[in-house]
Amino acid sequence: MVGVLQGFFVVWAIIMVGWFVGRQKILGENARQVLSALTFFVASPALLFETLSKAELREVFAEPLLVTAVAAIASALMFFSIVKFVLKRALPEALMSSMAASLANSANLGIPIAVYVLGDASYVAPLLIFQLAFFSPLFLMILDASTSTHRTTPVRFVLMILRNPMIVGSALGLLVAGLDWQVPELVLEPIHLIGGAAIPAMLIAFGMSLNGSRPLQAATARRLDTLLASAFKLVIQPAIAYLFARFALGMEGQALFAVVVVSSLPTAQNVFVAASRYSTGLTVAKDTVLITTVVAVPAMIGVALLLN
Repeated sequence: MVGVLQGFFVVWAIIMVGWFVGRQKILGENARQVLSALTFFVASPALLFETLSKAELREVFAEPLLVTAVAAIASALMFFSIVKFVLKRALPEALMSSMAASLANSANLGIPIAVYVLGDASYVAPLLIFQLAFFSPLFLMILDASTSTHRTTPVRFVLMILRNPMIVGSALGLLVAGLDWQVPELVLEPIHLIGGAAIPAMLIAFGMSLNGSRPLQAATARRLDTLLASAFKLVIQPAIAYLFARFALGMEGQALFAVVVVSSLPTAQNVFVAASRYSTGLTVAKDTVLITTVVAVPAMIGVALLLN
């Protein structure tokens, strides 16, 4: 337990450094975007490649992937039923807020949490693979079908997935692991050094993003939707993960702790990007990202205390 709490302290300490750097504008106006681009296109794919190339495939594609899928899909369906049929929101808005209630920040916060709290970045790999290759494209395809301003073919979605650098890095790492090939040290060392930049850059950029945002403004409405989405993401989804993993699959110990913590990750920041693209659910997306991001780490500490 002490090691887990130390891991959370490290994460929050770096986030606070990022918050201070952003507040003082030490790195300039566009620093957050540059750091985010560096982690997304360069450092994170390198880290995922190195991690997954050494992973056991049966551990990546076994129970953790199933738990991740069941918890996310069940949470999204439950939330969608409430906002669509009880709160009577329009279909595109209900879909977008359902994304906010179920799509996790698997990269910017998921990878650091996996490394510092769970001890291995491979714990977040099933979530990354599930969301990038299936869950996010599924949401976006349904949104395309329900709006008149954007139309995207399945072929374009496949190409979008294949162009995602994290998917490419993960796929190459899994290929190396599947072939049981030892990457030469001369090749692996620069990949290791580049991947080492991912976590601090992610957390600093994340901390910088916390400046200037004020959720749940009265003028923007949709407070109930936002609070419900936040509760589903931080409470309902990890609860489903725990119940399914513990009682349906018989998981326990570190494996059970890992899948619950991964399911407790906050809402992905790209939900707001999607909301901006489709011009729907902007308030719920933005506010849910901020609320779950701020509350997620204390919530995961609560999970650690409960599961001990």
